[in-house]
Amino acid sequence: MSGGNGTGAPLRVIPLGGLGEIGLNLLVLEHGDTAIAIDCGVMFPDASMPGIDVAIPDVTYLRGLGERFRAIFLTHGHEDHIGALPYVLAERAVPVYGTPLTLGFVRERLGEHGISPTLAAYGAEPCRVGPFAVEPFAMTHSIPDSVGLAIRTPVGIVVHTGDFKLDQTPLDGRLPDIGRLAELGAEGVALLFSDSTNVEHAGITPSERSVGAELEVIFRQATGRVLVTTFSSHIHRMQQVIDLAARFGRKVALVGRSLVVHVGVARDLDLLQVPEGTLVDLARARDLPREQVALITAGSQAEAASALVRIAMGDHALVRLDPGDVVVLSSRIIPGNERAISSLMNHLYRRGAVVVHDRVARVHVSQEELKLVLNLVRPRHFVPVHGEYRHLVRHQRLAMEVGVPAEGCHLLEDGDVLELDDAGARRAERVIAGRVFVDGKGIGDVKDVVLRDRRHLSEDGLVLAVLAIHQRSGEIVAGPDLVSRGVVGEEASPEVLDAARGAVMEALVALNPESRTDPAEVKEEIRRALRRYFKRLDRRPVILPFVMEM
Repeated sequence: MSGGNGTGAPLRVIPLGGLGEIGLNLLVLEHGDTAIAIDCGVMFPDASMPGIDVAIPDVTYLRGLGERFRAIFLTHGHEDHIGALPYVLAERAVPVYGTPLTLGFVRERLGEHGISPTLAAYGAEPCRVGPFAVEPFAMTHSIPDSVGLAIRTPVGIVVHTGDFKLDQTPLDGRLPDIGRLAELGAEGVALLFSDSTNVEHAGITPSERSVGAELEVIFRQATGRVLVTTFSSHIHRMQQVIDLAARFGRKVALVGRSLVVHVGVARDLDLLQVPEGTLVDLARARDLPREQVALITAGSQAEAASALVRIAMGDHALVRLDPGDVVVLSSRIIPGNERAISSLMNHLYRRGAVVVHDRVARVHVSQEELKLVLNLVRPRHFVPVHGEYRHLVRHQRLAMEVGVPAEGCHLLEDGDVLELDDAGARRAERVIAGRVFVDGKGIGDVKDVVLRDRRHLSEDGLVLAVLAIHQRSGEIVAGPDLVSRGVVGEEASPEVLDAARGAVMEALVALNPESRTDPAEVKEEIRRALRRYFKRLDRRPVILPFVMEM
């Protein structure tokens, strides 16, 4: 393998998140007594995860590495690449490397958790950790200061693109370093990891500046307020909104705490320019004429209780939509959020808003750019990353179409292990990988069985049966009283619960007196009776018997 030094030990590639899903990005590279991680992100919950705040990667394998785990290298500052850092660093505070903006976001996030590990900005020289030498190179994405990584290892050069699009007219003038990719390709790349999210889209992803042209039309034609929702880390999008607002005589207010924090970090680093007097607080914006206001709001994925959802529902204390106000949904839809965003748009339309949602959202690389990167790098081995399984499959096929040998294309999922050395590549035994759910202050205490119960409750409701029995005779002293939630309205359908009570009484009367003195037996009989009864109604609520001994 090109660049190998014949040390004999293989390079182990272990994805712990981000392969087969959108989010949870965490990739481990291991050689000898040293392991490093690339990115460390979260996944935001979908409808199958009721009550969950975020999901983080299962880091059982990292925990088992102990002192061998030495550093984390970040490609950019999106939550699906940095959001799990507080949970990982709380166990082992390894140094974290990144660009200034990325580290600025990380510092804010870690500060909320009371964690202060070593944060080191990339410099002119590669970062050396054990046998690894990590060199960042500029890439463009929907957030400034994004990089790819060239990692020199004992078995050759590894290139990780990070999330990217090859924007040749970026808003900040910082071009993707295509020349460096070509140089690395000429030198010989052993392994390429490349972003797969937009592989199903043909052609080239439009430049961020093309979004500015769309936004300009919206600002020019709007007669009411303009509300633009985007990810709170999308500094370039916010820059264009601020510039257009100033140009068309509008004041800008931020709606959402994460927006305020990220804008503050970007301004401190001189990565966001705000004309004097343009940014005002929300209370002042409320009192200005509608045609003089632009709002940047959080809630691009219709997250429950987010600013835009509260605005759409008419529940926000300081923002009320009026007919003719324009709402621009300028972020791509993360898979799984389609239904929530559709509901959000319906509520916005009900309030008379003009909703723009299909012209300003694409931020990931598309097919032609993926082909260009593959042709520039010409890797011996290729692993598609950052995407659902179908994205990885399509990207693997694309790589073979442009000449990467089929035996060099490896379709990995979380927990798979790929070993590379001078003899080639092969699979090793899988490691533990998966999702750990964070619910409030609980980390990992919500298991799949708890989510199953939550889904059951949310879909089918609950029936609580309360009964008192004499502990010696088994005589029914009181009840059964039935309380339902999410099954039937007690006042609207009293006959349903009355019949259910009758079914419980019939079942208990059939029990012999000795069995009725056993609360466990009584509970089980109540469950069976109510399940049989509600099954006849094609319903399957959660049954919770409560038996008191008198």
